[in-house]
Amino acid sequence: MIGLLVTSFYVVGIIMAMHAALTTRTSTGAVAWTVSLVTMPFVAVPAYAVFGRNQFEGMAEAYEARADEIDQIVEGYRKELAAWKIPESQAPSWYNAVHRLSELYLVRGNAVELLVNGEATFDSILEGIAGAERYILFQFYMIHDDGLGRRVKDALAERARAGVKVLVLYDEVGSSDLPDTYVADMRAAGIEVSSFKPNQGWRNRFQLNFRNHRKMVVVDGREAWVGGHNVGDEYLGLDPELSPWRDTHVKIEGPAAVQVQLTILSDWYWATREIPELEWAPTPATNADQQVMIFPTAPTGHLEKASLFFVSALSAARERIWLSAPYFVPDEAVMKALQLAALRGVDVRIITTGKGDSLPVYLAAFHYIEELRGLGIRFYAYQPGFLHEKVMLVDDRVSSVGTHNFDNRSFRLNFEVAAVIVDEGFATQMEAMFEQDFAHAEPIDPDSLDDRPLWWRLGVKLSRLASPVL
Repeated sequence: MIGLLVTSFYVVGIIMAMHAALTTRTSTGAVAWTVSLVTMPFVAVPAYAVFGRNQFEGMAEAYEARADEIDQIVEGYRKELAAWKIPESQAPSWYNAVHRLSELYLVRGNAVELLVNGEATFDSILEGIAGAERYILFQFYMIHDDGLGRRVKDALAERARAGVKVLVLYDEVGSSDLPDTYVADMRAAGIEVSSFKPNQGWRNRFQLNFRNHRKMVVVDGREAWVGGHNVGDEYLGLDPELSPWRDTHVKIEGPAAVQVQLTILSDWYWATREIPELEWAPTPATNADQQVMIFPTAPTGHLEKASLFFVSALSAARERIWLSAPYFVPDEAVMKALQLAALRGVDVRIITTGKGDSLPVYLAAFHYIEELRGLGIRFYAYQPGFLHEKVMLVDDRVSSVGTHNFDNRSFRLNFEVAAVIVDEGFATQMEAMFEQDFAHAEPIDPDSLDDRPLWWRLGVKLSRLASPVL
């Protein structure tokens, strides 16, 4: 029996090594998996079963099952938004590529509100929920059964009892500690609840590496919220170890809210195979005409959409690139885009957290900071608490607020979403927000990192090796 078991592991390891050699996207990853599967199958075979793939399977087949209905919705959505679509000749230089990646449009007629930190964000979301008349789509990576989680649950339950249709979607990994009683309470109030169910289908059975990291709310197809916050007391600054928590969301009123709705519908359909009846006619904002595009990314195709989006935006910058991200572990393409931007004379500033919630990710960032030294790029470590926002400002017109971290997981493994706002007035607000963050941060001198203790530099290099799975 032991001999049969050992032989089986080696045979499976060889088969998986062949699969890795044929399908792994990078040569480094292919070599690493192939060697480990052949030489250490007892460890590598289970690891490859869970972490081995970076392409999510089955979505195309799931959509094909109800293709007529889905195509009708998409065609209707496109017709409704056609009047609000920005012509390519008036859009930024990167727009054509990004539009082809997302198949969504840059649309006018929106009002965008910048929501800084948890109180402003959830006050806005809860006010929007209270005003819902037809339906609420509520999707978060992480939902906690704590003070904020119970406030949200009660608000959604009140609307459901009033006859409003309420759909709630969460991620299994992010919400792994969400008790069954919390879900049962929502269902008892008439709320439809589902987890994302990433391991549907035999090809995804062991693939726990894919996560739906999106945080989105839509009310009646008119208002939407997108950004970095999850539902938990720590996002209100109530975690004594990580407070004050620093994060950013946006509220969108107008045609772009329908694009957020389409993104949630896609995730809801995968999880439940249900297509709820929703409003697809856009409602333009009153007294506002900001241009917005929703950019969802997912590990479902052969193109790495998130990485390509950032490379495109960074390559188009002529004056400024200001980035904020808790995890700064960029891939090679993004590193090259940052280097070229700095060489062009672009003002590149990157702020990350000075108080990490994951030591390996925190340490790995310093490897990339070292790699970017000597180019005039300015780095900052936010000091008051944990910086969790994922925002970008390019030149004086283009802003991005969303869920993407600057790491391999967000670029290749997670379902993510960003709101891209093309508006000088909003960019001015983003600039003021960045300036406040810089004022509460300490500069990082890449040249001084060589003076750190040996154990620290060793930790940085070891963490960098693990960066593809962090």
